[in-house]
Amino acid sequence: MRIVEISIFHRSLPINGEPYRMALQELTSLDSTLVRITTDTGVTGFGEFCPLGSAYQPQHMLGGRAALEEICPYLIGLNPLLIDRAYDVMNQALCGSLYAKSAIDMALWDIAGKVYGARICDLLGGAVREQVPSYYAIGLTSPEKAVEIARQKQAQGFRRLQLKVGGRELEEDIATVRKVSEVLGNGTVLAVDANRGLLPRDAIQLSHACREQRFVLEQPCQTYEQCLAVRQHINHPLYLDEVIVDLNTLLRAISDNAADGFGMKQSRVGGISQMRTIRDVCASAGLPMTSDDSWGGDLVASACLQLGATMQPNLCDGVWIAAPYIDGHYDQDNGISIEQGQLSLPAGPGLGIEPGIGVDETALISFG
Repeated sequence: MRIVEISIFHRSLPINGEPYRMALQELTSLDSTLVRITTDTGVTGFGEFCPLGSAYQPQHMLGGRAALEEICPYLIGLNPLLIDRAYDVMNQALCGSLYAKSAIDMALWDIAGKVYGARICDLLGGAVREQVPSYYAIGLTSPEKAVEIARQKQAQGFRRLQLKVGGRELEEDIATVRKVSEVLGNGTVLAVDANRGLLPRDAIQLSHACREQRFVLEQPCQTYEQCLAVRQHINHPLYLDEVIVDLNTLLRAISDNAADGFGMKQSRVGGISQMRTIRDVCASAGLPMTSDDSWGGDLVASACLQLGATMQPNLCDGVWIAAPYIDGHYDQDNGISIEQGQLSLPAGPGLGIEPGIGVDETALISFG
């Protein structure tokens, strides 16, 4: 089996209702990139990446597509089932740009699943459960609105909420954390996520002011070093997210005892192949993690879910997907949705998602 063609497509993902607000940016629409890999046997695989705007991390949409233009020609003619070897070729073709490589990696796993007649979770060692809890991120908003959303989402079955803070007056963050904490039901856990939007001084003050509230403080400050310094002075468990950009930074964080857990984004670290290793390292260290991505449609959602389903429940803090914030699915029959706070694995092989790319749809660019 050989790769004979790679085509790049895009999908617009407008955000429902109010803009999605975080400490450092406000978003109304995202542009996702889809990759289709075609083999000489007719088997096709799909991948996707969708950076969260251009200010969340260095990754951005145009940069990812430019990286694919550099990488894809070198993959034509390779055996798609030799995923590690294909990854070696990608690294030789272009340094970095892991988020672009993640879409290729996802498509190769999709092909492998279809060839072997297995779901990706089965190829990753096997699912420990068929349903995995998701969690809901409450965007930067007023204390009153955040309380309203927290009540609503708990009624819908979510047992983990993420509350955005940062980028505004610290007093409003403190008030929001306190008020949301008051309406948390038994069994609902809270992550207070600053997305790098707090100064070290403010992160410490927030934790001290909310010492009576139970939550995880996620990625409070801009840099790894700032978060490590803050960790010595706060009253809450600390999770790292944006600063864990690959396996090496994860290993450093574990060695430094820098975190109590991790918010992991699949595209940021290079895809399913890399997340598989990160899953195993975190399990060995006894540190929980999420199986997320920054944004995206059904392909990204399935990839995150497939890996999350292989994690021991006490080490999986949930799988976040963008579905609650966007309309529609790529695959009307098998699209990934949240029911009572849970995500169900699709039944089909590979990702179990067919993204509805018509034969007449023009690709942005094709190779092969």
